[in-house]
Amino acid sequence: MLMAPQSPAEATALVALMLLHDSRRDARVDAAGDLVVLEEQDRSRWNELQIAEALPLVDEAFRGEPGPFALQAAIAALHCRAARAEDTDWHQIVQLYNLLEQIQPSPVVSLNRAVAVAMADGSGAGLRLIDELAAAGDLDEYHLLHAARADLLRRVGSSSEAAKSYQRALALVTNESERRFLERRLRELEPKVN
Repeated sequence: MLMAPQSPAEATALVALMLLHDSRRDARVDAAGDLVVLEEQDRSRWNELQIAEALPLVDEAFRGEPGPFALQAAIAALHCRAARAEDTDWHQIVQLYNLLEQIQPSPVVSLNRAVAVAMADGSGAGLRLIDELAAAGDLDEYHLLHAARADLLRRVGSSSEAAKSYQRALALVTNESERRFLERRLRELEPKVN
């Protein structure tokens, strides 16, 4: 549930966040309507005008003590500032998630932080955090927990465990584009599992 901004700075941050997320809309799916994950998106399809409009708003929202929307907008801005996926400042994103986790703790924020840790410090580090979240049980019915776990397991070469996590994510997913993406990832593992 989206909470209403609690200050003018947070209202500004929310506008920036919406602009930044919308700026990537055209790159999120391919011509067939299949999901394209952030690291594989064609950044030339991102709306540079929206990004240019949003970035000063992010800076403005950070002039005071940043709230949850300002932190989320700053995370989105770091993605948009990176010319290539590998240029993303994942360590800074982890720091922003650390702050977000302090002021607006939730299992989903912790999951997003775990993924950022995986990108900054290696899949194993993120996987340990995701396994802690999975053990807590709060996100057991959340397909993205299982999808993220599957991806990290795939990256560390644990194909059979990754397949199990993809299957669990598939049992929970409701979005067709995401379903096709998960099915494709699972098919890619089949030669390694069998």
